[in-house]
Amino acid sequence: MDRFTVVICVLLVSCICRTLGQTCEGNCGKKLDLCSCHSTCTSLGNCCTDYREYCVEILPHSGSILGGTDFIVLNATFNNSSEIVCRFHDNIKTEGYVDETSRGHCISPLLYETGWVPLSISSDNGTTFNMTGAWLSVHTGKLDAKFKAILVNSTKWQYYGTTDVRGNLEMTWNTSLVRAERVNIELWGYRETGEPYTDSWLGEWAYLYSLAKDQPNSGSFSFLPKPAENGFSSWELGSLRISPSIYPDGMWNVQAAWTEDHALAWHLEEKFRLNSTVWALDKCVAWNQLENELPNFLSEIIDCPCTLAQARADTGRFHTDYGCDIEKGSVCTYHPGCVHCVRAIQASPMYAAGQQCCYDNTGAQVLTADSIGGSTPDRAHDWGSPPFKKPPRIPGQSHWVYDVLSFYYCCLWSDNCHFYFKHRPSSDCRRYKSPSSAVVFGDPHFITFDGVSYSFNGFGEYTLVTSFAKGLTIQGRTEPVNGTVKATQLTSVAMQETPSDIIEVRLVSGHNGLEVLQNQKTLSFSEQSWMDLHGVFVFSPTSSNVTVMFSSGVGVEVRLREGTMTTTVLLPEEFIDTTMGLLGKMNGDPKDDLALTNGELVQNRTNPEEVFNFGAGWAISNQSALFTYDSEYLLDTFLYAPRHDASFLPVFSIPENPNDPLANQTSEICSGPGSQFCRYDILVGRSPRMGNASKISYQSHISLEEDLKPVISCGWFSPPSNGKKEGTTYLQGAKVNLFCNEGFTLTGPSLRVCQWDGVWSGGDTNCVVPNNIPGIVAGSVIGAAALILMITTIVLLSRKQKQKRRDARTEEAGTTEAF
Repeated sequence: MDRFTVVICVLLVSCICRTLGQTCEGNCGKKLDLCSCHSTCTSLGNCCTDYREYCVEILPHSGSILGGTDFIVLNATFNNSSEIVCRFHDNIKTEGYVDETSRGHCISPLLYETGWVPLSISSDNGTTFNMTGAWLSVHTGKLDAKFKAILVNSTKWQYYGTTDVRGNLEMTWNTSLVRAERVNIELWGYRETGEPYTDSWLGEWAYLYSLAKDQPNSGSFSFLPKPAENGFSSWELGSLRISPSIYPDGMWNVQAAWTEDHALAWHLEEKFRLNSTVWALDKCVAWNQLENELPNFLSEIIDCPCTLAQARADTGRFHTDYGCDIEKGSVCTYHPGCVHCVRAIQASPMYAAGQQCCYDNTGAQVLTADSIGGSTPDRAHDWGSPPFKKPPRIPGQSHWVYDVLSFYYCCLWSDNCHFYFKHRPSSDCRRYKSPSSAVVFGDPHFITFDGVSYSFNGFGEYTLVTSFAKGLTIQGRTEPVNGTVKATQLTSVAMQETPSDIIEVRLVSGHNGLEVLQNQKTLSFSEQSWMDLHGVFVFSPTSSNVTVMFSSGVGVEVRLREGTMTTTVLLPEEFIDTTMGLLGKMNGDPKDDLALTNGELVQNRTNPEEVFNFGAGWAISNQSALFTYDSEYLLDTFLYAPRHDASFLPVFSIPENPNDPLANQTSEICSGPGSQFCRYDILVGRSPRMGNASKISYQSHISLEEDLKPVISCGWFSPPSNGKKEGTTYLQGAKVNLFCNEGFTLTGPSLRVCQWDGVWSGGDTNCVVPNNIPGIVAGSVIGAAALILMITTIVLLSRKQKQKRRDARTEEAGTTEAF
């Protein structure tokens, strides 16, 4: 009877809420008067009774941008008569179904964008769409391998038909991705049509033909490729799809597994197989002609960092290129000789172009002028860019069309890279400026952008960084270490760069992981480590590692160490003279870092009470708060109370007690620069683990500062005409030796050194033809003298002979007369 009464009460409340308009139908994400349809309602216990009925969760919540993922609608009940239609945005519909356990399923569609896509679900064949949720569309290159079909020996696939590359090709997939006993293997192609950079420029996926039909869903398929018929070989980019054989050929948006998009060398026309080099050269020349007619995007892309250390440290503007990752074995197919590449996170503003920067095992940037593996800019950013949907902003495919296929034409399928590098030259790093960094760690301790270090143990919510000029706000929440220790620690960081989503990173209960929230809703990184959000990207490869990247290039790194949060903020040079807050003014002048909200400076930075009052002054207000308050504790402690708890007075100085039981551990753990932070956290915070974490965090910050230290570049040095050079590094102190080809002579210095002012030492160096004029003149003189001597000798001999003949005639005449 009691249970029956409870049920009646719940139904009555539901009826009252509906009567008063308090229903979640059409209100998901909102807080109503009597109940809530906001995601925080589950933890606060104030959800409207129909919250789960209309505000649905799905599993899995992410999948390939190419579509075909079958996902379940959780916590919603359907019946056999339900006719499910799933709508993405307001215009893309797929047909769902009800399984044998009355669970509803949807199929994700082919999309031309990444990130969260609004989802609405109908159970009455599309008459009403009253259930809402969201679907995460993922770039094929960032998708976990378990969610896609794999090309076995992918290099063979993409070189197939070139010299000596023949035989069967094989692919594999997880059979659970396709719920069918028999499958079709289909080829889909991608191309872009219309005039570039006009409204007619469109991307198109299309079904081409089937490689096999009604095959067992065994998880593998191999075949012997042959040139495509019916003109399909003109499609040079595409992907293979495995789908249930019950569907007609080329049916859109059915459950399927896709391979990554790739160059379709294996189905190109017979001419390619007969002479792939000549075929590719023709394509390369045609691409070169097209590039000559397109606008130049190179001037608006960011310069590369000068060193690998800078590239990996500048996490607000650059991120690892999944095609060349030092942490995954440096398999750099398109960049031989490199060990790691990064991509600029943001596309360029006008042309949506991208930047790629690659480095060798010495940490030096590799340039295309020196190596085929050099850094290359991209007409279309590989990861796409908002608002997506049209070239050149379509993730992955636009980049393939304009930057990758052309690399195959000119460099991989033929030896004509000079065409490619003419339009995709490496940008060196002479214009690159490292970001400035600041950090909060431990109990908590602060190091500002200009290097001022101090501790502030307030209890409340405070402004870490604010920049009105740039619309950036980063706030931090601190809470007591425990109930007995008079010290606090950072437990949450919330941030926004207007008009981006609000991102919050906070410690989970038990302090053994980090939780990420987007606009007060928890994000799950169980399926994907990277998320494209509105105005911001979030990367979380593990539960202890979160990096937030804003459109301006601001990076916020949150790391969990020994149960404590360390937060590092990286700001580009555009933020100089625009920041205030607990992390100071970023202007290179440490004297003005500790400034109150009214601009007044702390007079005595060595006075802990004065520093404490400075920190308390940066407490936030309810109106400016970015945090999520989804528990009674958070509501009572922060939202309904002063944001700075004036009753909490911390211990300001480190006690010096040789009899302290933690004294020996403190001496063992805390030494060297920054040891004061470590000592405070152990002797005041009473936690050797926290002390050790603070030591590591401090050392990490010093290493980061060292990695980001500016370096001098003299820029690429070209070898002299008719000569060559030895040396491909161009930073301060680098040496380049110059030589001439055989038959030429070097003039000018043979060694050039990159100097402190960014200029190469010495004058011009040239290779010239040897100067032999003196030898020619001497030879001519000697030859002329020899000729004169020969002529003189002949004349003298001739005269002597004539004289002899005259003497003989005279003697003969005298004898005759005498006779």
